[in-house]
Amino acid sequence: MSEIRTCGIVVPTDWVPLPLEPSDDVKGWAKGTATELRDRSRAAGYELDRSTLRRDLRVRAEDSRSRDPFYAFALYPDGFDTALATLEVDLIYPDEAVPRITLDWLAETFSADDFGTPEITRTELPVGPAVRIRQNFAADDPPPRGPGILMETLTYGIRPTGSEGAVMVLVSWTVPGLTQEMEEAADGIAQTLTVEF
Repeated sequence: MSEIRTCGIVVPTDWVPLPLEPSDDVKGWAKGTATELRDRSRAAGYELDRSTLRRDLRVRAEDSRSRDPFYAFALYPDGFDTALATLEVDLIYPDEAVPRITLDWLAETFSADDFGTPEITRTELPVGPAVRIRQNFAADDPPPRGPGILMETLTYGIRPTGSEGAVMVLVSWTVPGLTQEMEEAADGIAQTLTVEF
């Protein structure tokens, strides 16, 4: 068995890669990316508020950086100055606490029944067997008044063939009414995953 050195994933162009390296200038990146996204939306016939977009980009990047994933992306379709979803990819390796990573362990570790029983299925991706977990959580930082915010998630825990490690792909969103579209997007993106040993 080999250790995963790196992995790749293909996302549509409206998924913006987030800066994750400690040396990255998040403020400068947010400013430049906000201008690019505003110009792209303007060409499609939408007018966006650049300061709202810049602030949202910075918050999304800082939030993902706090978890230190391998990759992170935020979904900004034309006409939206806040991200509709976040996608993060991470690598997990066996250690003393978890000497062997299995699909059962991934399903148990990465699922919760906060809002009902998670939907867990096994599937086969081009890189190897996977567990697909669809579930809902209460979003962090609920508004001070009114009901909390529901965060919907779709997680893939993938055991690439020939590896002892696993690749986690997590897509999360809080905008109501996007469930089918987000699941289809996540399922399609998971199919593009590649790994190198």
